[in-house]
Amino acid sequence: MDYPVGGTVTELSTDERLQAGDLIAELKARAAADGPNATTWPGLTVYRFEEPSGRQWSEVRSLALGVVAQGRKSVTVDDVTYIYDPFNYLVLHRGMRFESEILVASREKPFLSLVLQIDPALVQRVSADMHDGAAAAFRRSAGRSALSGPRWSPTSPFPGAVPEQAGRRQPSPARVSPMDANMCGAVLRFLRAAHTGPDRRVLAPMYLQEIVYRILRAGQRQRLLEAAASESESNPVTQVISYVRCHLAEPLSVSDLAERACLSPSAFAHLFRDVSGMSPYQFIKSVRLDRARELLLAGELNVSEVARSVGYSSLSHFINEFKRHFGVTPRAYADAQRDVVPMRMDVATGRPPAG
Repeated sequence: MDYPVGGTVTELSTDERLQAGDLIAELKARAAADGPNATTWPGLTVYRFEEPSGRQWSEVRSLALGVVAQGRKSVTVDDVTYIYDPFNYLVLHRGMRFESEILVASREKPFLSLVLQIDPALVQRVSADMHDGAAAAFRRSAGRSALSGPRWSPTSPFPGAVPEQAGRRQPSPARVSPMDANMCGAVLRFLRAAHTGPDRRVLAPMYLQEIVYRILRAGQRQRLLEAAASESESNPVTQVISYVRCHLAEPLSVSDLAERACLSPSAFAHLFRDVSGMSPYQFIKSVRLDRARELLLAGELNVSEVARSVGYSSLSHFINEFKRHFGVTPRAYADAQRDVVPMRMDVATGRPPAG
């Protein structure tokens, strides 16, 4: 039986209610502070908020699983809103950019969630064991950006499954799915094993594999396969993305990047859009502005220095681009975010997962 959206567990069996409560308790024990809490397992971050938060921009740096256990959160991209209710999960993939907001949280019932990085090789290995040849493909449907799609109702049984303005199912690049008892159990067993000596070495990798298996058996199978394949080291776009992130202050042209990928400019642009959901030019601008946001929040550089650090030779052009992207000027953004507890999804997904 699927956990209903909204976190209501009164209709669940006794065993399932105990399992749900245990998962909340496990996350609460690992989240002593507001905001992101690092754990001893590389690639696992637990979030806790005791009050609603303002909107914050986030970017996902690697394939990961996001699960909400208590509270409610919204995620918005290009005026498209997704609602995370308790015991729902989302497959997060590299390049997802969104504005998030904690909607329901209190000291008595804090917002609790986790983000767990998943090794793409593990996804492909489990898929192969399931005799699924689809894991070899790394091209996504063209023209779709991360978390883009129709607006979903927070009361829909499957947010992200059926658009409000349409009566039939349509493919979407993102979907919030309910956790069933098997999935919840696998996550709970993983959390319990991940911090204990022999269990950590022997059992935790097995339970992580089970989590991947459960996702592949459920509604997000194709999304997980495509996201894992798009991050494969054999994908030339992955290598170019890494190069761009390390050379933001330098001139970056599509033709130069295409040459680095050993492709013609047109073929490179087409493949890049298939994998990342945006054009190379749009991606470069997005990464530069996101890095500028990080530098502004760090407070070590002034606006002019930040602009130069991310490749803008014109300060006025940088300010205009930043305002168009984030809705406020660089200085106003930094001032507004100074006292906000950060979500830091980029940090939670920015280090390699355990092998």
